[in-house]
Amino acid sequence: MTAPADPGAVYPVGLRLAGRRVVVVGGGQVAHRRVAGLLEARALVTVVSPEVTPALEALVAPGSVTWHRRGWVAGDLAGAWYAVAATDDPAVNAAVAAEAERDRVFCARADDRGLSSAWTPAVGRQGDLVVGVHGGGDPQRAVGVRDAVLTGLTDGSIADRTSRTASVAPGSVVLVGGGPGDPGLVTVRGRQAVANADVVVADHLAPQALLASLPADVEVIDASKLPRGRSMAQEQINELLVTRALAGKRVVRLKGGDSFVFGRGYEELEACAAAGVPVEVVPGVTSAIGVPELAGIPVTHRGMTHEFVVVSGHVPPGHPASLVDWAALGRLRGTIVVLMGVDTAPAIAAALVEHGRAADTPVAVVTDGATPAQRTLRTTLAGLAATITAEGVRPPAVWVVGDVVSLGA
Repeated sequence: MTAPADPGAVYPVGLRLAGRRVVVVGGGQVAHRRVAGLLEARALVTVVSPEVTPALEALVAPGSVTWHRRGWVAGDLAGAWYAVAATDDPAVNAAVAAEAERDRVFCARADDRGLSSAWTPAVGRQGDLVVGVHGGGDPQRAVGVRDAVLTGLTDGSIADRTSRTASVAPGSVVLVGGGPGDPGLVTVRGRQAVANADVVVADHLAPQALLASLPADVEVIDASKLPRGRSMAQEQINELLVTRALAGKRVVRLKGGDSFVFGRGYEELEACAAAGVPVEVVPGVTSAIGVPELAGIPVTHRGMTHEFVVVSGHVPPGHPASLVDWAALGRLRGTIVVLMGVDTAPAIAAALVEHGRAADTPVAVVTDGATPAQRTLRTTLAGLAATITAEGVRPPAVWVVGDVVSLGA
């Protein structure tokens, strides 16, 4: 007699979704984490939701994600290879799954794995065995081996993760500089901290792929600060770090770049220290150096420059809140790297020329650094304003002034 089929039986398989349409229904934290993983797989992601998190919204403008700003309607899965139902309404999730079943599209229901035709296996935080992890340029990874990736194991061996990973103490905060966006540029210690977190408070410029692989029981809080858009107040972020840590949680504050380079990391450290919360600081690759380097531009070069300056451009020259000595910068011969200076670029370029920098000084603008959308625009101080307008430059962008720009050409 043949045993009845087990409806819960699964066949482990990896999906190659690069260039293929994937529909995510829902715009909350769960959807955000799923989208992060799908983008790492180079899928063409469409999000259907009346509202989305700030971090998801930040992916829409550069074209990384298509957003249908409404509720799900029948037919939304047309042409999809894969679907994710991640709303707060079980009835909507069920309807999405039913359409997927009818159209033979595999679908993951975030609210009920048992009713999903596809699901992402959860991985425990401690003592996992790491099997067959490939390094180098091979994108393959063993199914469900989150911790192998997060601890940087690339030797293809079997290893007990607990012997490799330094712990994060309960009731403490770790400030992690996540680098310019590519998860491969996060430090080993930064990955370890994220892997051990109970709570991750993350910015939209942090490496989103790290969030995609976290278990469902890890609380992910979107603390994005969108330029001229939605933004979580720094005081609220400080309070979140402190209250979660005082509740005994292992808290990681994950930022883009380095926490102490225009990242307000020291403000967070002070808030935790004042509340008696232990804090660890994990440095990150600052975008001020990392992004130009990825574009082939060194910030220093022998015989060409003996200094470089990193400056915040969030307020223009002449603004009462500006602390920058623009006259001194105009007299410099070396490299100037400007962060947070898209809207203020015309005024900054004019000030540098006014105070002595040649109008034909080379300038490179690198947008969406360390992401698949990265591009480099070359111009001069005199032509910078026109280039930004003509090319539709928007944050995040880093721009570099100086003779070193010619080296990257």
